[in-house]
Order: sequence, then C-alpha cells, then structure tokens
Amino acid sequence: MAVKGTCKAAACAREVIAKGYCRQHYRLWKAGEMPKARYKICTEEKCLKARFRGSLCETHYKAAHAKAAAAPAAGAAPAAPPAAVAPAGA
Repeated sequence: MAVKGTCKAAACAREVIAKGYCRQHYRLWKAGEMPKARYKICTEEKCLKARFRGSLCETHYKAAHAKAAAAPAAGAAPAAPPAAVAPAGA
C-alpha cells in the first residue's frame, strides 16, 4: 500500500485515509464538526440538516416564515361587526 501522506487538519501528523483527513478528522468532517463542513448546513444552533433556502433547513425555514406571515395578519384591525338585520315582518 502506498503512503498517502499526513492529515490536512492543523497540527495532525496521522496518516490520511480519505478526503485528506486521518480517521479521526474524517469522522469529524462527516459529522459536520470540522471548519469546512461536509455539506452546507442550517445556521440554527445544533441543526446539522442541509440548507433548504437561504441559510436555513426546510424545517427552520417554514417555522420562520410561518411566524412572519402570521404577524401581519394578527396586527390587522379587527373587522367591524355585521349590521343588525331587521326582522322580516317589520
């Protein structure tokens, strides 16, 4: 087996196994814990899902935009009560 070199992570001299990382750093890279993550992930804290729109995953995007859509509707003036209807025989 040919020598592949050393891990590209800072201050690591272990042998490379994949993507330029040693076994430990490759595992961290797959988990999204290295500075250059495997995927572009959601920016919400502790969310490792792939991005959907902008910087959020689908779940967080829908939650954020549902709140934004509900806020203007809730802030609108209430509708006037319907006018009193006169009895039919009057």
